[in-house]
Amino acid sequence: METDRLVTLLAAGITPVDKHAAARRFSWAVLAGALGATLLVLVFYGLRPDIGEMLVTPLFWAKVSLPVALAAGSLALTARLSRPGVTVGAAWAGLAVPIAIVWVAGLAVWSIAPADERALLLFGHTWRTCPFNIAFLSIPGFIAAISAVRGLAPTRLRMAGASAGAMAGATGTVAYCLHCPEMGVPFWAVWYLLGMALPTAVGALIGPRCLRW
Repeated sequence: METDRLVTLLAAGITPVDKHAAARRFSWAVLAGALGATLLVLVFYGLRPDIGEMLVTPLFWAKVSLPVALAAGSLALTARLSRPGVTVGAAWAGLAVPIAIVWVAGLAVWSIAPADERALLLFGHTWRTCPFNIAFLSIPGFIAAISAVRGLAPTRLRMAGASAGAMAGATGTVAYCLHCPEMGVPFWAVWYLLGMALPTAVGALIGPRCLRW
């Protein structure tokens, strides 16, 4: 068989790939994760009683901005890791910069605080449960993110799984801010990040198995 004819036969019936398919997948994953986490907050935890006051408090929005920035950074990273041959490049900065900022800010607040207030700033009242609450709220987003990545063509499976887990963890943390009473920057720098690290680690563990194609 001639080569040209073989190519023609192989190409018959092929439809163009929708260039917006990946964007739609991730949009639905983020939406499902956000709505699912918010619903879990309302059902199992409830809104913090002073949520109305918090909505006009700059420190509250500073707290929310941490997981929002990490969700955006991990989304960009996951989108790159979901496509073969696409370099990650500076996408890592979307995670590194917010983490560095909250660590520096947390250390600064902790260092200038009176000695008898430092423990409260670091541990707050909920340090024992906070990371696990975040991990629980990450479940809807984790399922949606893994599903979105799996439907594409990732080749760096462990990194893609970790990035999807980070996206789910950050999305869950945004919802958790509606309930969490902690307003200490050192607390966020440790326990919020630890909570987001849990689904990140799970994603890294199951990525090679669940994302293989």
